[in-house]
Amino acid sequence: MAMDIPTLKERYIGSCRRHGVLPKSSILSSFFKAEIKKSCQELCCLEISFDDIKEIDFPPLLDVCMDLDNSEIEAVDLRNESTSEFNGEYALSLMRAINQKLRVVDLQDLSFGKDFLWDISQRGLACQVLTLRSSHFWKLNMMGEFMNMHTLNLDFCSSLTSFQGDCFNCMPNLMCLSMCETRISNLWTTVAALSKLPSLVELRFQYIWHRNDAMTSYTSSSGMSDDTADFILSKRVPRIGESCIGTSELTEHNFSADSPLSNFYSFDDIMNHDAPSIIDDSSYGGEIDSSRHHQRHWLSAVFTRWYGQVPLQNENQDEEDLLGGSLARRTADVSQKYIPCHASPICYEKHYREFMIASLPNLKILDNLPIKKIDKEWASEMFSQCFEYLPYRWKHKESVVNLLQNREIKSNHINVRSLKHGPSYRSRKSQYFYARSLSAAKVGSSTWPLLCPLSLSGCHLGGEDRVFRPRQFEYHPSDSSLMAFGTLDGEVVVINHENEQLVSYIPSLGAMSSVLGLCWLKKYPSKLIAGSDNGSLKLYDIHHNGRKSAGIYGSSGCVTFDEFDQLTSVHVNSSDELFLASGYSRNVALYDISNGKRLQVFTDMHRGHINVVKFANHSPSIFATSSFDQDVKMWDLRQKPIHPCFTASSSRGNVMACFSPDDQYILASAVDNEVRQLLAVDGRLHLVFDIASTGSSQNYTRSYYMNGRDYIISGSCDEQVIRICCAQTGRRLRDISLEGRSLGSSMYVQSLRGDPFRDFNMSVLAAYMRPSSKSEIVKINLLASSGCDKDDSDQQRPCLSHSMGA
Repeated sequence: MAMDIPTLKERYIGSCRRHGVLPKSSILSSFFKAEIKKSCQELCCLEISFDDIKEIDFPPLLDVCMDLDNSEIEAVDLRNESTSEFNGEYALSLMRAINQKLRVVDLQDLSFGKDFLWDISQRGLACQVLTLRSSHFWKLNMMGEFMNMHTLNLDFCSSLTSFQGDCFNCMPNLMCLSMCETRISNLWTTVAALSKLPSLVELRFQYIWHRNDAMTSYTSSSGMSDDTADFILSKRVPRIGESCIGTSELTEHNFSADSPLSNFYSFDDIMNHDAPSIIDDSSYGGEIDSSRHHQRHWLSAVFTRWYGQVPLQNENQDEEDLLGGSLARRTADVSQKYIPCHASPICYEKHYREFMIASLPNLKILDNLPIKKIDKEWASEMFSQCFEYLPYRWKHKESVVNLLQNREIKSNHINVRSLKHGPSYRSRKSQYFYARSLSAAKVGSSTWPLLCPLSLSGCHLGGEDRVFRPRQFEYHPSDSSLMAFGTLDGEVVVINHENEQLVSYIPSLGAMSSVLGLCWLKKYPSKLIAGSDNGSLKLYDIHHNGRKSAGIYGSSGCVTFDEFDQLTSVHVNSSDELFLASGYSRNVALYDISNGKRLQVFTDMHRGHINVVKFANHSPSIFATSSFDQDVKMWDLRQKPIHPCFTASSSRGNVMACFSPDDQYILASAVDNEVRQLLAVDGRLHLVFDIASTGSSQNYTRSYYMNGRDYIISGSCDEQVIRICCAQTGRRLRDISLEGRSLGSSMYVQSLRGDPFRDFNMSVLAAYMRPSSKSEIVKINLLASSGCDKDDSDQQRPCLSHSMGA
């Protein structure tokens, strides 16, 4: 017969007597409350708070918890609201003793430590609801059994940035997940992890308050102003189930047509304000910078973007005809009713809500807002317009093994559903058809691509190990294994990036100065031009870097050119006869490589300094310049560049420009993610890449081509993400977040290049934000998995041929 509650309480008192401690009043009160619930035929639940329990109180509590299996107690809730005075081992022992009757665990684990968290994540818990507020999370990696858990609340886990690929495999019954005010930011890896939750119906990355509910909760008795109420809301996130829509709607998932949101079309850009700078948390040696943009009047901004300016006070007949007057009125009404708060960075991503709804079809509630049929239709449409599910517009994943077999037998039996759109990509007669098909299959299976920092330390030079500080790098144009990089100390280093072996080292000559310009010669593959910010310009032969000069193309080691003051960029033309230099001036200098002389200085080519100068890849006389005066210009040496062939303007200062490999396009990158593709023939705008701005005037953006001209990669110096977009449609394929080697170490993009020999491979020069100022070159392979995708059965990586455009 089950032990009744009075007997259980007496056992607790007796155990306290044996251990020489006084019974805790809070425990006795919990027994009393459980007894009342039993008498009222409610769930007989024992609530235990750790807040006032000390280590000496633990042994008798553990004794009584070991008897719970044979008692009338049906469930146990464990909570703590403040720092506990006993270590995590005691808490773990208590939870293991309660076992299957454990219902709710609501803990602040700051006092319990990382070992406590590791034990929970690796061994699991039998609870149904788990709430953890911790600064010890960095990457969520829960491997134990959580078979009973239906609700997981990780709000305010301030250092949580990403997921292990299979972190949710162990909780098949999870229905509700909340991660407000974490540092989750990557849409693709987030969806890949959440897709392993077949029962997930409610998800939160931010909390959206109904203003009336907020004021009812906080101002009814105090008479607070709206601003005061907003401040109080910023200190609190309700548990899952508390909603601006109504608790019954959230728990039963039955949404009424009379919901306040029933007539609202979509909440696409609720959080599409400029993204804040996110710097990892101090528990791992970083510094926290949690500055955020003010979010008031967020909804009216949404409709302004969709339908044009919506005047909220004066609705005349023309505006009603244009917008549907009731829609304008509802916009004004709704924007006054809802308050978003506690947003994680992912909420600031462009089309965040559409992406989540389209990618997680079983979801019923997102950020406390119900997902209606019209929201799903809108999300599907927006996803197809703005994102690529797989590379080259493939709609369905294919097996790599099947594709290889079809290629071997030259079969035409490939999933025709994948071939409906984009004949330029799909033609089986194309020499690139199978290469692109394999890319689509492998990129689709590698949501967590392989990131490998290039080892640049441990090189033995002169009997000592050197640690290099790279500042610029370039792939070799014909040798797929070589890469050159210049350092902040004025050195030029050539490395075999495949085996990470040093090939050539050229020490700094004269005063130390950062190498900002590097360019290989194509016809003479052992030679490269290097330019430093102190104006020095030299041609090096990597095979003869220690010998005396014996002629430009003989056994020369180094040729010095006239200096170009405050240099930022150098580039060699396609015939290896000339090169150009630009810098912090409005001038460009032209040099003759064959005789080592400066031929001419073209003055006042722009109204501001010229950041980058680039020759075309196939025409030896055509070059482009980009400047902070907001202009990109094309020039022709055959016409004595006094007047440009054309001028194309940006709304911000241009950081760089480059030609596509076939010279059909020019890719222009301006400050703060303004990336545009121009027709090289006349400078007309061909495509604008829809990348959200951050609002920072120092967010210098750089973009290059990848896979010939099929895709572009773009990164900025205020952000730790690389964006990959289709160069033909502008649609986003994937974002890749950079993570440092140590926990909590964020990185940002200084420079990046697509690998000219390997499809969907690139390298990024990334620098740590704080506290370290070091930088490293990170190789990224989207066709290989980092090890997170354990369900990927296709482990062989195909060798793909290089494609020259679509």
